[in-house]
Amino acid sequence: MAKFDISVKQIAREALPRLIDNLVFPNLVYKENIEGYAAKQGDTVSVRCPVKLTATEFDATTGVNAEDLQKDTIDVTLDHLATVDMQVGAIEAACDFDSVVRMFIEPAAAALAEKINAEGLALYKDIPNIAGEAGKTPAGLNDIAQASYALDMQKVPAGTRRAIWSPLATSYLKQVPAIVNAEKCGSSSALRTGAIGKVFGIENYMSQAICNHETTADGLTLTLASAAFNFETINLNFTGEGALVKGDVLIIDGKPHTCTRDGVVSGSKITVTVYPAVTATSDAKVAAVGNHAANLVFHPDAFAFITRPLQAPAGVESYVTTYNGIALRVVRGYDMKYKREMLSMDVLYAFKTIYPELAVRYLG
Repeated sequence: MAKFDISVKQIAREALPRLIDNLVFPNLVYKENIEGYAAKQGDTVSVRCPVKLTATEFDATTGVNAEDLQKDTIDVTLDHLATVDMQVGAIEAACDFDSVVRMFIEPAAAALAEKINAEGLALYKDIPNIAGEAGKTPAGLNDIAQASYALDMQKVPAGTRRAIWSPLATSYLKQVPAIVNAEKCGSSSALRTGAIGKVFGIENYMSQAICNHETTADGLTLTLASAAFNFETINLNFTGEGALVKGDVLIIDGKPHTCTRDGVVSGSKITVTVYPAVTATSDAKVAAVGNHAANLVFHPDAFAFITRPLQAPAGVESYVTTYNGIALRVVRGYDMKYKREMLSMDVLYAFKTIYPELAVRYLG
């Protein structure tokens, strides 16, 4: 059998560009420049958010008020470690590098990207602002126009707006002549396979990782149990069968709120934490949005994708490479328990919703 003598450095440098090519959501949101130090899963890092400043009227009497940029620094826990592992014996017969690319590097990069995309798009649960109709797939220019209008109402900057649609919505949108022509004008990029085109100031993409939100909250009849004044934790009276889960959208007194954690039932009441805070009188009507595909329309600063280089394990061959805000590690080691040589490719990362008001959940 041929000796497997391809270095982990070769593999890492070949794998990272392929990983980036397969990523959709992380390439469309804010990414922090990677600092040099290594980290491990569970570490908390300080991340500087995109600056959000406020213009005020100058007062010659009081002078100016300088804004503190430190307030835009948040702590983020690196809670995700995506890994793909394979026995070296399964690929060591591939004596040429092209075969290693085909047998391990390309499928490993695709698998890592699939996991990372799915976890990023799960941030839809943080977004209370909605447009579209639950259970109705977006299918035309009117849907993109509604998405643009929803962003306008949120005062989202018009310069850089993105949308990620489900495969079913994309299949409909791609049949619209204006979108077909927009796609023809698109330039080649790392997102070329998922690009639909730019329409009404929104760059549109497809992802197979769009989440389908399932709820039983629409089986409940809900009212606000007591008056709320800027409350994030509220009590609801309920009748019927169902529950409230994280990501459910409640329309309270005509305004949308997302449940930030599962509701807790006590007797005929449900206690739930929501965003944004609720201001309404007691007995205010509460309606729950039903099952839907959670397409996302957003400004890049709404979300952040953070990675850090992983620590090099002792006593084994490893290599870490970084590019464009993403770090990838490849390790070749020996599993003493099962007495086999292993090749591992992994990414340490976290997602964070920074400014939820800069995004809209477009229901499908």
